Amino acid sequence: MSTMGRMTRRPTHPGIIIREDYLIPLSITIKDMAETLGVSRKTLSKIINERGAITPDMALRLSRAFDTTPDFWLNLQKNFDLWHAETESTEWKKVKPFSHKMLHHHPSPLGSEQRH
Repeated sequence: MSTMGRMTRRPTHPGIIIREDYLIPLSITIKDMAETLGVSRKTLSKIINERGAITPDMALRLSRAFDTTPDFWLNLQKNFDLWHAETESTEWKKVKPFSHKMLHHHPSPLGSEQRH
């Protein structure tokens, strides 16, 4: 396990899920699936080939087409992106954390008149 508690193995890209769990079992072409989703073949092909990402709009389209939730698709993408950000660079480790005391014992930035 890494320092941030993330997975140590590479998460599955959502494009792999689309290909392995939907395209292949349903015997649908990328072109036909793209038409059903209302996107270009190129857009869907990029996602399936792990060169594109699931956007909120695409998550809504996929969730409607496959009777899933948009969160399912966005979480797949988020996990994939975070894992890559964490493993491909160490720059983020150079950030000096704010002290616990500073983060949890400060006055509200909102004036007392706005705290209702």
